[in-house]
Amino acid sequence: MGDDGVVTLLPLALLLPLLLLLLMLGMEKVEGPLREDAVTEQLETFLDSARPDEVETFVSEGFAPALDRYWRRRRLGRLLPGRSK
Repeated sequence: MGDDGVVTLLPLALLLPLLLLLLMLGMEKVEGPLREDAVTEQLETFLDSARPDEVETFVSEGFAPALDRYWRRRRLGRLLPGRSK
């Protein structure tokens, strides 16, 4: 009966490192975009040309909603006739 336990645990012991490796590779894909400098560049661009209400949104709600509001304003400004930028 002792040999059955070893035989049952052997595949699990061999499979566990592979599962951990796959998990680590998956986490690398998730973490990659978070470490990029693109976020820093977007933040600098946003803070250089944001309006006070957009900065208030940034402070109260976070970067993503404030950046969405900023880009909506920029798109709207390009669509309106007679407006530069």
